[in-house]
Amino acid sequence: MKPRCCTALLTWVTALGACAIAPLPEGVAPDDGLALAPPPGYGTLRQEDVSMHLTSGDLQLMVTPLHESVTHVTAPDTEGRLTGLVNARAPEAANDGAGLFLVSFFSDQPDVPFVPEEVQFISRGLRVRPLAITPVTPTWGERRVEQRRTEMAVYSYGEGVDLESTLVLAYGFDQSNQWSVVLPRIQAERTRARARAGVERR
Repeated sequence: MKPRCCTALLTWVTALGACAIAPLPEGVAPDDGLALAPPPGYGTLRQEDVSMHLTSGDLQLMVTPLHESVTHVTAPDTEGRLTGLVNARAPEAANDGAGLFLVSFFSDQPDVPFVPEEVQFISRGLRVRPLAITPVTPTWGERRVEQRRTEMAVYSYGEGVDLESTLVLAYGFDQSNQWSVVLPRIQAERTRARARAGVERR
């Protein structure tokens, strides 16, 4: 069962339709590099398809990379909203969203505290802490999640997080290696999106 924070966050942002992950075209292999990211407008994945999830006590976290190598594989409406967050919350990184992540906290319980600075990564064997946190929801500064509400912010980790390798999401003592499942899905969709772009531009 998917964490309820996924549903709450996606409802807050937009009502997204379900999206099946189609197989790769015959004879086409998935890519393994940022340089092969497709042009915008050809992806089909939902935000939850490209996000990491972690449960810590009463808190549920959903973390979405905002780098264009990830946002370009999402459906156009989702891509537009994620790119809009980059442009509005971190204009200095609006060229490609490098080092930026959308972080959301959700809880089924009332008045649950959270520590924003505890959302960290283990990348290439090193622990990476956020350099800057820009709130999206107006009550983020209270550092508490009301029952079945979502608190969101855009995090900047600089260049310390490698999206193309093993990546562990950490919050306090809890960790998730879900990126090992999410990354191959993104890489496969990059290939499909590039194929769509090539066909449509002929």
